Amino acid sequence: MNINATLLGEFIALFALIMGAVCYYLGRRKTQTPVLAGLLGVVLSIIPPFGLVYLVILVLKKDVGSTSAAVSG
Repeated sequence: MNINATLLGEFIALFALIMGAVCYYLGRRKTQTPVLAGLLGVVLSIIPPFGLVYLVILVLKKDVGSTSAAVSG
């Protein structure tokens, strides 16, 4: 079975864009810098396992709003 390099490149580019959007969405709730979280998600998703590990780290991180509310209340 031959793997087409163009198709592989398109898959990685599409995966990077989707991961960037998802990481930005999670970064809005879980970090102070959502743009940096999204950009890091795009860069790390060039190698898909790294992108998935970063996504799991973002999912497991506590929300920024809940930690500040717990401290003030």
